[in-house]
Amino acid sequence: MRSEAYGPSATSARLQAAVFEAAGRRAYDRCDELAAITEVRGRIQRLHLTPQHRMANNLVGQWMRGAGLATRIDAAGNLVGRIEGREARLPAVVLGSHIDTVPDAGRYDGPLGVMIAIETVELLREVMPMMPCALEVYAFSDEEGTRFGSALLGSNPVAGNWKPEWLDQTDQRGTTLRQAFRDFGLDPNRVTEAALRPEQVVAYLEAHIEQGPLLEAMGRPLGVVTSIAGARRFALTVTGEARHSGGTPYDRRKDALVGASQAVLAIESIAKRRGIIATVGAMHAYPGAVNVVPGRAEFSLDLRAETDRERDDGWAEILDTVTSNCRLRNLQFSWVEEHRARAVTCAPDLMAAVEAAISRVDRLGEVPSLYSRAGHDAMVMADLTDIGMLFVRCEDGISHAPTEAVTMSDVRLAVEAFTAAVRSVLTGERRPHA
Repeated sequence: MRSEAYGPSATSARLQAAVFEAAGRRAYDRCDELAAITEVRGRIQRLHLTPQHRMANNLVGQWMRGAGLATRIDAAGNLVGRIEGREARLPAVVLGSHIDTVPDAGRYDGPLGVMIAIETVELLREVMPMMPCALEVYAFSDEEGTRFGSALLGSNPVAGNWKPEWLDQTDQRGTTLRQAFRDFGLDPNRVTEAALRPEQVVAYLEAHIEQGPLLEAMGRPLGVVTSIAGARRFALTVTGEARHSGGTPYDRRKDALVGASQAVLAIESIAKRRGIIATVGAMHAYPGAVNVVPGRAEFSLDLRAETDRERDDGWAEILDTVTSNCRLRNLQFSWVEEHRARAVTCAPDLMAAVEAAISRVDRLGEVPSLYSRAGHDAMVMADLTDIGMLFVRCEDGISHAPTEAVTMSDVRLAVEAFTAAVRSVLTGERRPHA
């Protein structure tokens, strides 16, 4: 039925619509089912190399096998599904996203892209039994970096970017990443075996919720991604002097929390003026007593921009401003960079394929093009191969929160558009990079 319902042999528009309706509903409902796998009752939390990660791999693996994919767990803990082309060991068009979450997460950030990829493979498998190359679906084990602090621990090894020193990172319980691999049944010394070679990959395509409000503001369900913002993350510290709050006059205080608060306001002002994105998401004062002037304040900074130069120029101004302000208050300012990812651009032909596919299913005019302010596995996979991305509208632009929401009708359109885009790549003349 599916081979009859998709492509040139389709005999019934109604039948074709029903096929995509069923595929979209399946992808939508499976996000709910996966959300039930969580470490914390009452909210969604799945972290890298945990028992819940294993349970998620098992469940998503069942769905992959049902779509005709042969599955395996790679050396980095990623779940990988593959369907061969017209002969074995051909290079693959790789589809994917992640199945880990932030704490108290929504259910679509990451998993929806994996579900759409699985439906795409099942649809294409029946209409293209002799595909000119293989298809692979990756359910990446860690994109968020919630457990060990370093993001993209699933896709980085696949792209050949593994750093051995990451194995010494610890989670909140003191467990090292090295030990977590062992507990998961993997050898930490073999993580690099997850790497793909450029000649094995034709392209990487990812569907993802937008995680912003632009598509909703335009009244459009889908958009084509042009690029992904470059990001840097810092741990910042302001150091002063802890003293009794009642006995220390203001002119004798070296209040680290006041200095850090001034820094946060300066960061926001600089970011707004420069048109970049800067977020302080965590702050802690020490010793943390109600009657003690804080002697130390630690806070985070997540800095993003469309280009690396805009991001880095913004950081230079932030660094100069905060350092000067702290000096005026007799405070010390120090920082450590914890993460850096370059801005990446989607390949023109892959953008064109996604745009044409969206235009086919959403006939409302010019297809929205937008850059991603959030990071994705695609930004790492760009070190390995060319990338393309499709965005799905999310309600009020909310993500990384339980209220994250999409509509089933938008998911249905996303499945149809993503399938058309992947088919276009499969039937084109694209070849792996040497």
